[in-house]
Amino acid sequence: MKQDPYWFFNKWGIEPTESLNSRVDALEEKYASLLMDVKRLEEENIELTNALYESENRLQAQIDNHHPPQYNLDKYSLGDK
Repeated sequence: MKQDPYWFFNKWGIEPTESLNSRVDALEEKYASLLMDVKRLEEENIELTNALYESENRLQAQIDNHHPPQYNLDKYSLGDK
C-alpha cells in the first residue's frame, strides 16, 4: 500500500486540487444540464397528460351521444368480448 495518498497525482504530474476542482466544475455543468432536461420532460408530461384527458373526455362525450347511458369508458377494457 502506498504511503502517499497523492501518489497517483504525483506519478502523472497533476495537481490534486486542480484535478478535483475541474471534475467538480464538470459535474456541476452536467447537473445543471440534467435539471433543465428534467424540467422540460415534466412540462412535456403535463402537456401529454392534458391531451390524454381531453381525448378521453371527447370520446366519452361521443359515447354518451350515440349510446344509452349504460355504456361508458369505466366499463371498457380491451379484454371484453
